[in-house]
Amino acid sequence: MASRVLLPPGGECILFVLAHPDDAEFIAAGTVALLVEEGCHVHYLLVTRGEKGADDEDWTPEETAQIREREQREAAKVLGVETVTFLDGYSDGEVEPTLQLRREIAGIIRQLKPDVLFTLDPWRRGEIHPDHRAVGFCTIDALASARGRLYFPEQLRDGVTPHKIRQLYLFPTDQPNHWVDISSVIDRKIAALRCHASQTKEADLEARVRRRAAIAGAEHRLPLAEVFYHREV
Repeated sequence: MASRVLLPPGGECILFVLAHPDDAEFIAAGTVALLVEEGCHVHYLLVTRGEKGADDEDWTPEETAQIREREQREAAKVLGVETVTFLDGYSDGEVEPTLQLRREIAGIIRQLKPDVLFTLDPWRRGEIHPDHRAVGFCTIDALASARGRLYFPEQLRDGVTPHKIRQLYLFPTDQPNHWVDISSVIDRKIAALRCHASQTKEADLEARVRRRAAIAGAEHRLPLAEVFYHREV
């Protein structure tokens, strides 16, 4: 158990690989805010634009994609995330763990060279969203590809070289072994979530976020927490 993210010596580049806008904010926005406060350079990579995630019957998938991309960029700005990259060609609800997706994720890892990577836990019991499972598995598979020079060698030009991630964090997880105290940044987490206006229309959003964070922290006597499965790579 630890109350902060474990950073390797000199490790300041952090990459979040996500399936949809709001994946990071609901589960890990407090941790993102803390990483930025510590001087880390945080980057988001999103596989889809979440174009199926709309209750408004008047919105088309194309309109929803534009709205949700804008909301994600606004939330990232609130948290201090430096870059937000969206992949093209992947549809919300239809992501599969393909070689092409692994290739694209490995390419981003090689370009950014993050020390620490956060992604969705594909092994979580009861995970019903296929995109979460697919993105999690592809990202984990990409870790091996990114560090081997014979994997996707066409990427290794213009200064791009193989890269090895040093720390991996998975979320949401039912096997947590790492707790982050987010008490000092809970208001920023809530502010970032409010940027996702199309997804957070409930009146009790703040109370729900605080309640979940309190439950997450209770086991280790932390007032408010976010939890992860962590391992060295």
